Amino acid sequence: MAARRNKDGKALSLFADVLKEARHKAGLSSDELGAKLGYSGALIRSIESDNRSPKPELAKAADEFFGYPKVFQMMEERLRDLPFPESYRPFVPHERAARVLRIFTPNLVPGLFQTPEYARAVLSKKPHTTKDELENLLSARLARQEILTADAAPLVYAVTDETALHRQVGSADVMREQLLHLVEASQQVNITLQVVPLTAGAHIGLQGGCVIAEAADRSSTVFQDNICDGQVSENEDILSQVTQRFEALRADALSQGASADLIRKIAEELWKA
Repeated sequence: MAARRNKDGKALSLFADVLKEARHKAGLSSDELGAKLGYSGALIRSIESDNRSPKPELAKAADEFFGYPKVFQMMEERLRDLPFPESYRPFVPHERAARVLRIFTPNLVPGLFQTPEYARAVLSKKPHTTKDELENLLSARLARQEILTADAAPLVYAVTDETALHRQVGSADVMREQLLHLVEASQQVNITLQVVPLTAGAHIGLQGGCVIAEAADRSSTVFQDNICDGQVSENEDILSQVTQRFEALRADALSQGASADLIRKIAEELWKA
């Protein structure tokens, strides 16, 4: 699994490194290169720092400008094979580097806390996914979880709707194992896990899930989940709105202790062997 992650990390950074080297050799600033390619300098800088994935149009423009024989286009095509949805790739480095993560999921257990069998059941529902693609997606999701026990593990504030505890994903045994895993994870000192109970009724989180990654310099990036794999944003207005809604959800949620008790009760009563 680690080998796969390292391979993907090299692929993500290769395009950035080659673009930066080509720009330097041409004696251009990121703003100047952006203007020549028809993009903003901010986008060029974001790609060179591995925070944005290049689009096919940009790769083609770079090949034409530098006179390369489809070098950038071939690298961009390789990036499409990475085991993260295209829309999620720009968020990956922010999640890995975050000092604080705020997570809300309305109907599934958060990916960072999914057991292998639960995750496999979820990912297998993606249309037109081959067996090999499923294994790659699963490996990538499980590899993400390593940040939870790293030496510089982030503080994680996770909120999920009680619906996720009742929705059967996989077998009853898979659900029981998953819920007991949640209880165990909530015992880690860096993790606060809360449940919005069904008795809370309608709430703002029913509109969709989100992950807010806060960096060491207090800057934040948000991933908003949706049926089309989601989108990443650093827009201050969007960040402010999503953060306010997350805090409202925490206010609706049970305490950490009461949440753990509820999860354990559902695991033992609803998903008993």
